[in-house]
Amino acid sequence: MKTAILRLSLAIAMSSLLLPAARAAEDAERARLAQRLVAIEADPARNGFAAYERLQAQQALAALASARGKQRADALQIAQWRVETAELAASTEAARREIDRLDRERSELLVEASRQEAARARQEAERLRIQAQIQAEEAARLRQAAEQEALARQEAEIVLDDVAGDQAAKLRAARQREAELARREAELLKGAPADED
Repeated sequence: MKTAILRLSLAIAMSSLLLPAARAAEDAERARLAQRLVAIEADPARNGFAAYERLQAQQALAALASARGKQRADALQIAQWRVETAELAASTEAARREIDRLDRERSELLVEASRQEAARARQEAERLRIQAQIQAEEAARLRQAAEQEALARQEAEIVLDDVAGDQAAKLRAARQREAELARREAELLKGAPADED
């Protein structure tokens, strides 16, 4: 019986020694949880998100601070969950916002790339149009030169034909005159002996 009483008193003494140590560990854990919440507040990438979850975590820490006895372990567990939830919610929302920003940036880059591609296509079309216009003008110039050359050839042939015609007419006229002179000469020769008689 004395041994049982001694054991009981020893257990009470040990628990009274351990209670402050356990309480100090819980207080340290509560301070770490509070620091994690402060870290969310201090982070500009996350401090604008998960306001409700952060409020719940602060309330859980306040409940942990006022909890007594057996409630402290449950309050500590709830505070840990609430802080983790606030961290996850803030990080998730920050990541979601970053993804949205990157999606917008990507869309803007794609639109800009499309604009640049369209501008390049317009420049290429304009270059091809100018090149086609130059080729058409060159073809028209060559066609006009060929037509002028053909016209000049035709005119030269006409001139040559005219010159040949003139020469042929002169030659015919000269032959006709020659024939006329020959006929007159023949007549004169015929008429000359008759006059002598």
